[in-house]
Amino acid sequence: MERRNTSRRGTKAVPAFNAQPFLESAEIAKSTAEYGRGETIFTQGDACEDVLYIQTGGVKLSVLSQSGREAVVAMLGPGDFFGEGCLAGQPVRMGTATAITPSVIFVVGKKKMVRLLHQQHAMSDRFISHMLSRNVRIEEDLIDQLFNSSEKRLARTLLLLARYGQQDKPARVVPKISQETLAEMAGTTRSRVKFFLNKFNRLGFIEFDGEIPLKINNSLLSVVLRD
Repeated sequence: MERRNTSRRGTKAVPAFNAQPFLESAEIAKSTAEYGRGETIFTQGDACEDVLYIQTGGVKLSVLSQSGREAVVAMLGPGDFFGEGCLAGQPVRMGTATAITPSVIFVVGKKKMVRLLHQQHAMSDRFISHMLSRNVRIEEDLIDQLFNSSEKRLARTLLLLARYGQQDKPARVVPKISQETLAEMAGTTRSRVKFFLNKFNRLGFIEFDGEIPLKINNSLLSVVLRD
C-alpha cells in the first residue's frame, strides 16, 4: 500500500521571531555583511566560528556529497538564524550557505553569542523555541521528499518561499530564484518544475508569466492537502 503524508503542518511558517532588538541592545561585538543574489556566505568545510542572523533577504542551505551531488536542505528568511552548529561544538560547516536574494546578515562570534544567551533569558527561550520549530520544518521537508509526488513537493516549496518578508503575514510572493534551485528543493528536474508552474498558472493557483518572482494564490494549498 502506498504511504502518503497527509500532515497539514508542513505549510505553516516558523513562528515569528525578531532577535534584532536583542542583538542591537546587547553590548557584544558583531558585524553586518551584505550579500548579492547568488553570493556565497560560507562554504561546506569552512571553520565554524560564528552564528549568523538574517536581517533582510533569504538564504539557501545546501550540502554537497562526495560524488558532487548537491541537495538543498533549507531555505531561510528574515528572522532566521543559521550556522548555529558552532554552539554545539561543530568544528566546520556541514553545508554551504548562499544568498538567494540581496541579503543583510548579522554575524556574531560563538563566544559572544553564548554569553548573550546566558545573560538574556528571554532571548535564550525564544532562540531555543525558534530553532526547534525550524528543525521540525526541516524534518517535515524530509518526509515530504520521501513520500510525496514532485507536484505536491513543488507546491509546498512555493508556499514556504512565499512567506519571506513578513513572517506573521504571508507575502504571497516567491522571491527571485532560479528554476534549477526550485528543482533542487522539490527533488525533481527543471523541466518538471516548468511543467508544473505552467499547470498551476493555468489552474489559477499562481500568477506566472514565465519568470520568477511569481505570486501565489490560496488555492495552491489544495495541491498540498489533496490525497
